[in-house]
Amino acid sequence: MPYEITRRGFVASGAAAMLCGPAFAAAGTLDVALTNAQVWTGSGMSDAVGISGNRIAALGARAVRSAMGPKTRVIDCKGAFVMPAFIDCHTHFLLGSPNLTQPDLLEVRSREEWVDRIGKAVREVPKGQWLAGGPWDEQRFGGQLPRKEWVDAVSADTPIAIPRTDLHSLFLNSAALKLAGIDRNTPDVPGGVIERDEKGEPTGVLKDNARNRVLEVIPPPTEAMVDAYMRSGIDNALSKGVAQIHNTEIDWSVQDAARRLRQKGPTGLRFYSFVPLADWARMADLVKAEGKGDDWVRWGGLKCVSDGSLGARTARFYAPYVDAHDQRGVWSVPVEDMKRWIPAADAAGLHLTTHAIGDEANDVVLDIYRDAAQRNGRRDRRFRIEHAQHLAPGAWTRMAQQKIIASVQPYHAADDGRWAVKRIGEERLKRTYAFNTLLKAGVKTCFGSDWPVAPIDPLTGIDAAVQRHTIDGANPNGWHPEQRISIEQTLTAYTQTAAYAGFQEDRLGRIAPGYLADLVVLDRNLLTVPADQYLKTSVLRTFVDGVERFTGPAA
Repeated sequence: MPYEITRRGFVASGAAAMLCGPAFAAAGTLDVALTNAQVWTGSGMSDAVGISGNRIAALGARAVRSAMGPKTRVIDCKGAFVMPAFIDCHTHFLLGSPNLTQPDLLEVRSREEWVDRIGKAVREVPKGQWLAGGPWDEQRFGGQLPRKEWVDAVSADTPIAIPRTDLHSLFLNSAALKLAGIDRNTPDVPGGVIERDEKGEPTGVLKDNARNRVLEVIPPPTEAMVDAYMRSGIDNALSKGVAQIHNTEIDWSVQDAARRLRQKGPTGLRFYSFVPLADWARMADLVKAEGKGDDWVRWGGLKCVSDGSLGARTARFYAPYVDAHDQRGVWSVPVEDMKRWIPAADAAGLHLTTHAIGDEANDVVLDIYRDAAQRNGRRDRRFRIEHAQHLAPGAWTRMAQQKIIASVQPYHAADDGRWAVKRIGEERLKRTYAFNTLLKAGVKTCFGSDWPVAPIDPLTGIDAAVQRHTIDGANPNGWHPEQRISIEQTLTAYTQTAAYAGFQEDRLGRIAPGYLADLVVLDRNLLTVPADQYLKTSVLRTFVDGVERFTGPAA
């Protein structure tokens, strides 16, 4: 919906909000008043917001003034832009948080620089520990997958297991391969690939399920380390205007850590946890015993990983890869297991989402979701597909008919657009990161980052969704510009639809009396500034549950 149409439409709805404000918030009851602001409520514009406790209590200058009292904290926003705080619908929080203190391997532009940074990082690793952070992307330093020989000389006896940026590959040095017991005689496992050289020796790159053997031998962090990582990640997310993350991990690490933090009080950042589909019975027992948590830390969600990634050539397609004619991708979880577990988990009343990248993977997931819904009967289940990245013709129509939520990450289009054509050719790219097509088909589409695969900063996703520039600057008019969407559609995907994707649309994702007071204050109006200003925007303040939990230096 164009911004001007929404603005005109708010004449009526805004008046109604102003009238209900004083009724909701009596005089003298406001704790915080944000005045002199440009407030996007999610459905229109206002100029002031009043907060009482953890709720929005009043909208509009007149309503806010009438509810202010001597103890009200008044913040003059000086024309700043206020909107619902962002909800990031796809993160790997305890993979991203440790990376905040790991070497930056994504900005290197040569093999030599890549090796040098790893060597410097190794020298900082305490004896007996692994270097396990700092994601890499071979496309940024020449396109060749790294080999263990590159780093063995600079890593000595320190084991290295560094994830590729898509989290579907690990790079190991010889010390790590030895500890994991992987050599030329180690067979590939179902759903996994051990990259080998011309002599059959492992190169050091392990893809998808082949990583599991290594992950089992890396010493786990202590609870104190995990809690410190969580706090660091929370502070980082709040500084980007994010008030809630959905964690779509393949283990219980974030679930357990967030529950532990919640026992000490509010976590500052809201968490909605998805754990492995294979553990559906364990989750069902937890929900039966303890419910699904509260609005700080919630659970009851399950994630399945159906296939791999485009970068690793493990995403599952109908047709072979253009640059690897003998490969069509893998099934990370066998289809027969998905057919058993998804209906069983759905029958237990749990919330399901499935990672699907390739066109065949997306179709198979849609089939399984359809069959599960038919078997278990009608209910408000809100099945999700994470990524919905490369779709077969008409898949979006099926998604709309089945009421499937597309949980997508716009920054991936800006990143993968540099090289995706090498993998699947031009024809399939027409149905890749098809945000506009999904929305036009009526598919509820929420946005996230996939942090640390992409930055947790929503402004980078906003820029990618609206402009679709690739990060190499090679597509100034947009990569497949027909899939660009408007700024208002983008903000809605990060707020209202994101709240819907987590069953919270009745209390989050909008600025309205009675809603939880999760707000972000930005230094410019995203609805009106030129698109080249998105990445120059600063977060001034982030409120979560009515409390200002981040204050920027320019506030």
